[in-house]
Amino acid sequence: MDSLALEVEDLVMHFGPVRAVDGVTLRIRQGSVVALVGESGSGKSTVGRCIVRLLEPTGGTVRLAGADITHLNRRRLRPHRRDVSIVFQDPAGSLDPRLSVGDIVGEPLRLMRRKDISAKVSESLRRVGLRPEVAQRAPHELSGGQRQRVSIARALISEPRLLVADEPTSALDVSVQAAVLNLLADLQRDLGFACLFITHDLSAVEYLADEVAVMYLGQLVEQGPRARIFGSPAHPYTQALLSAAPVPDPAEQRARRPVLLGDDLPSAIDPPPGCRFHTRCPVAVDTCRTVVPERRTIGEGGHQVACHLVNDDGTGPDVRPVASQSQLLSPGREAP
Repeated sequence: MDSLALEVEDLVMHFGPVRAVDGVTLRIRQGSVVALVGESGSGKSTVGRCIVRLLEPTGGTVRLAGADITHLNRRRLRPHRRDVSIVFQDPAGSLDPRLSVGDIVGEPLRLMRRKDISAKVSESLRRVGLRPEVAQRAPHELSGGQRQRVSIARALISEPRLLVADEPTSALDVSVQAAVLNLLADLQRDLGFACLFITHDLSAVEYLADEVAVMYLGQLVEQGPRARIFGSPAHPYTQALLSAAPVPDPAEQRARRPVLLGDDLPSAIDPPPGCRFHTRCPVAVDTCRTVVPERRTIGEGGHQVACHLVNDDGTGPDVRPVASQSQLLSPGREAP
């Protein structure tokens, strides 16, 4: 399916002097998964909250299945609520402890004034791998993994076009993270919803996403198909992120040397001029310090980057230290 589930155009979200999101443009086709990655403080969760209208954007446009929901009031937004849902990072904090699991999962249908809520709750619980009897229990009686399954059941019970998954596994034990990721992958394949997968876990991105969007200090610096981003990352920041991600091969992991960026993420109150990454970029030149790079398409496959030093054919600086040529051309990766 080629129809667009989500169109975000020049999204801006400021909290007073804090420029959390500054001009993000993003599109997600129906049935596809786009991963939004970046360091803590880059603004990726704020983008997700603007999309589901937990926050009203300062500027820009959010279109859901073609409908502009950017500034709709609560009454006018209600018909569009069924089209988008969110799963939060911490299931313990996002589930009302005063309600039963059944009431929590069925809440979206009650707001839609549906009458077949009980049967739908049982179906939704089964879909996420929980027995229908769990509906009678309280959230505190469940494990972390079970609570996140409840969150997913609640998010999908209204059959949304778009699911925003905001760090859905980061608060879980490592032993259950893979199970939740597998569940999301199976549900997305079977139900066909679009998904914005917000995370810092690049191994999860490589497993789940069709496309990857890389965010730095409120702006997108690179976006493209997963294979292109992981195989031929163009932006120095993307290269640095990938160099720091662990790999399953112990020998390769020992040989790898991450890019050392130095300094912490600059303040969103007073972001650097020019390219916002220039204060940490190991190959920045004078132009990077004064001129804001335009986001443009490079190579093939819809690969986009905002970097002065990357050529139109995708060639440019490679800041990743490589132990050997065999590591650079490891199986499953393209030569940069």
